[in-house]
Amino acid sequence: MQSKKVENISVFIAVLIHVSGVIGILFTPYRDWFVAFTPLNLLLMFVLLLINQPKRSQWFWLLAAICFVTGMLAEIIGVQTGWLFGHYGYGHILGPKLAGVPWLIGLYWFVIVYGSGNLMYLLMQKLFRPFSEVPGFFEKKSTRFVIVFDGAILATCFDFLMEPTAIKLGFWHWDGLVVPWFNYLCWFIISLLLLVVMVKLPFQKNNYFAVHLLIIQLLFFLALSFYL
Repeated sequence: MQSKKVENISVFIAVLIHVSGVIGILFTPYRDWFVAFTPLNLLLMFVLLLINQPKRSQWFWLLAAICFVTGMLAEIIGVQTGWLFGHYGYGHILGPKLAGVPWLIGLYWFVIVYGSGNLMYLLMQKLFRPFSEVPGFFEKKSTRFVIVFDGAILATCFDFLMEPTAIKLGFWHWDGLVVPWFNYLCWFIISLLLLVVMVKLPFQKNNYFAVHLLIIQLLFFLALSFYL
C-alpha cells in the first residue's frame, strides 16, 4: 500500500512538471526558462524512478551502470566521429559534458531503455494471462525474445518521436538538418543489446513508475511537436 502511494505521488509530480513544461514553453513568454529547467527535470525523474524501484539490488545498479556507460560511450563515438548515429552535436542546454556529450544523456539512455523494458514486461504479463503467472514464463527464450525485440523497437520509436522537438528546443543538432535513418538503426541495436542484459540480470522488472514516465515523456514530446 505504501509503495502504491509513493508511485501515485511520483506520477502526479511527473505529470505536473511535464504539463507545466508544455504550457510554459508554448503559451508563456518564459520559454527559455522552462527549457533551461530540463536538466533538473531529468535528474528529478531519474530520482523518482530509483525511489519507485522495488528492491534496488546490486543487479539493478549493474544494469543502470551498464546503460549509463554504454550510452555515454556510444554517444561520444557518435559526436566525435559520426561512426554511430551520424554527424551531430549537443547544445549547452543539457548541462556539463564529457567529450561533447552531456552527462545526463547517459542517465537518459537508462531511463528510456528501462522504461521500454518494464512496459514490455507489463504487457506480457497482462496479455498472456494466465500463462504469465506460471513460474518460469519470463525465463523462456521466446518470452525474452519478444521483450528484447519489441522493447528495442519501442525505444527506437521513442527517439523517432522525440527527435523533432528536441532539435527545435536546442538539445542537439544534426549536420544537414536531417536526422539520418542510420541514427535509428544504431538506437535499435544498442537498445536491443541493453535489453538483453536487462532480461538476463536477476532483479524485479515491475517498476510501474518507469512505465508511466515513458508514456508521460512521450506525450510531452508529442504535444510540443504539434505546436513548435
